[in-house]
Amino acid sequence: MGYSGANLFAIITIFHNIIMLIGEYIHTLDDKNRMSLPVKFRKEMGKSVVVTPGLDNCLSIFTTKEWQKVSGKLSEASMFTSDNRSISRFIFGQTVVVDVDSNGRILIPENLKNRSNLTNKVVVIGVQNRVEIWNEKVWNDYKKVVEKQADALADKLGQIGVL
Repeated sequence: MGYSGANLFAIITIFHNIIMLIGEYIHTLDDKNRMSLPVKFRKEMGKSVVVTPGLDNCLSIFTTKEWQKVSGKLSEASMFTSDNRSISRFIFGQTVVVDVDSNGRILIPENLKNRSNLTNKVVVIGVQNRVEIWNEKVWNDYKKVVEKQADALADKLGQIGVL
């Protein structure tokens, strides 16, 4: 169902109970909106996953355990501020739990597929504690922009002590 290019890779490691999902894969979305998870992600993702609208027009996939952490943080935010209500509605209102079938495939709901403009070819990337699904063209355009800004972004992160 999906494939990875020669220069693409993924590594999953557990280091002090932290999931590390990394790598980039090109996969296909079939006519039933099913997509196979990268083989190297499947063991860590479990038998069901949480699919949410992501930022930058992608979809995010979390393990159920990681989703409990993320949703807990979102739930702690005050419902008395407009921004908190808006982001909670945006995220929770479209989030679904989906099963991973025996072939490692998940079903992408039609509304989330349309929201992220997913076609039959998608990019699946590991982003430490989550997986993101991108429209291939949107991802490639996004990567080009970020690559041009990488030095400046690293400088900013260095100034605040992240790098």
